[in-house]
This record gives sequence, structure tokens and C-alpha cells, in this order.
Amino acid sequence: MNYRHIYHAGNFADVLKHAVLARLIDYLKLKDKPFRVIDTHAGIGVYDLSSEEAQKTGEWHGGVGKLLDIDLPKAVAPLLAPYLDTVRQLNASSNVRLYPGSPKISRMLLRKEDRLSLMELHPADYETLHANFADDFQTRVTHLDGWLALNAHLPPKEKRGLVLVDPPFEEPNEYERLVDGLAKAWRKFPTGVYCLWYPLKRSAPIKDFMKALHALEIPKMLSVELSVKSEREDGLTGSGLVVVNPPFTLKGEMDVLLSFLKEKLAQDRFASTRNVWIRGE
Repeated sequence: MNYRHIYHAGNFADVLKHAVLARLIDYLKLKDKPFRVIDTHAGIGVYDLSSEEAQKTGEWHGGVGKLLDIDLPKAVAPLLAPYLDTVRQLNASSNVRLYPGSPKISRMLLRKEDRLSLMELHPADYETLHANFADDFQTRVTHLDGWLALNAHLPPKEKRGLVLVDPPFEEPNEYERLVDGLAKAWRKFPTGVYCLWYPLKRSAPIKDFMKALHALEIPKMLSVELSVKSEREDGLTGSGLVVVNPPFTLKGEMDVLLSFLKEKLAQDRFASTRNVWIRGE
């Protein structure tokens, strides 16, 4: 309950997570039928990068701050456009002050027939999140442990949707909870698209995590990772996403995007990427 994302908003991990989130939503919009986005650990929705907390770390300068004022390669521009456009739309000038979290990005990309369900457990963050989406009939904000949402809110009545699971990883068993949560959710909603975030850091049990995911025997499960520095360094060195039921073009797109992000966001020569199927078809 101590984690506050304001210290990390817009950093390299957010860039990867939010770029992929935006792509997944855009793919869902290719079909006329409505869908629902379920965000289990929503945060507050919008972050003030001029705040004391954000200024204290300045992590966004090494993330989204490196992407907004450059000419993107032709192959990369359309992959980042859905995400970067939301950041630009939220800021009236080129001086970036506000950064959209996953709830705001999702909401900005939805059509009028689509819906958004947001869960947040932290009392103060829930109140802020609720205020940020007050009177928005397309969005429902619930004061709830996001892990419970994987059972209570699935399947959505639309029968189409994206489930984003982005826990704070304050507890040592969060990797196991991701595996268990996905297993339970997939049994209730096997056709849904799932996007699960996880941190990369020294001594993180990534090999065991991948083995446990593989053992679930869920088809079409992709692992996308970006490390910006050596795994021997302290703290967060990278982050990853597990995407279940990804669009068929996503893996190829990630090959292009990860190569670019590694070049632009690397903090040392040990930066690396990984884009592999945990399980294919």
C-alpha cells in the first residue's frame, strides 16, 4: 500500500507498457463490436510531472521525455503514435507537464460504445481516480483489490475485452500471484486479451515465472521485455509484459519497436530486449 506511481510515471517501463496497451486497444477497435478494458491496478489516472515527487526522481526524462521531440523512423512512428498522441493531447504545449496513466490512455482511445472498468485499492489514490473520472458514463471506478477483479469482473458482458494487470510488486509472491490470477481469469474468459506487467531486476525469479506460465498450457502467450541497463545493477533494470491472445502482427511489431526503444532508452551498454512466445498457437 506504500507504492506511489508518481515517482515513476513516464519512465522507460511506462513507455513499453503504455505503447503496447495503446496498440492492443487500437486492434480491438478494428471490429465493430464493443469491448471493455479492465484495469486491475489503475493508480490515479493522470500524473503531474511538475510535482515534487516526479521531480525528485525525474525518471520520465529517461523515458517518454526522450521520444516526444524526435523524428521517429518510418517503421516505428505508427507503432508509437497511438500512445504518444495521448501524451500530446493531454498537454496544450510542447512542454510536457501531465502524463496519462493506463486509465487515461485507455479512456482517450475508446469509442463511444466501449467501456472502461478501473480498480484501485489505495484509499487516497482511489479518491483521486474517482474524481478524475467523475460523471464519465463510460467508466466505472471501483475501490477494490485488483486481484479480486480477475474473478469478480470476468467475463465482461460485452464478451470482448482487454485485461491489464499491473501490480505494484510490493510483495515477494507477486510473480506467483500473476500466474495464479491469469490461470483463474483465463478459465472464465479464455477469449480475452490479457496484458500482464512484471519488473526485471537482480535476483527476480524470471526463469521460474516463465516456466510456471508455460505450464498453464494457455495458447498464444507472448513475452516482451526491455532492459535498459545491466541486470547486476540495483533497482529496476527493465520490465516485461506477458500478452495473451495478442494480435497476430504484434510479435513482428515488437521486434521493430524493442530495437528502437533499446537504442533510445539504454542507460548502459548492457541494455537488451527479448520477444519470444511462451506458448504459440
